[in-house]
Amino acid sequence: MDNLSTLMGTGNWLGILSTILFILGFYFTLTFFQSLKSGDERIIRQYKLAAVISLALGLLVPALYNLYLVNEMMP
Repeated sequence: MDNLSTLMGTGNWLGILSTILFILGFYFTLTFFQSLKSGDERIIRQYKLAAVISLALGLLVPALYNLYLVNEMMP
């Protein structure tokens, strides 16, 4: 039972991390669109890469944790 409560606490923290990554992804996406006006290619590439990475991590972290839980619960 103690192991299950530890896993639930981890799930809560990963949910918070995933939410923060989504917020960062949307922030970088909006700043990417805003930087398109300036025409600075280096900044545009950096914001685009940051948006893609943060959104990808925001989607992958819960999925990988769910796979871990499924494997942990299987006999």
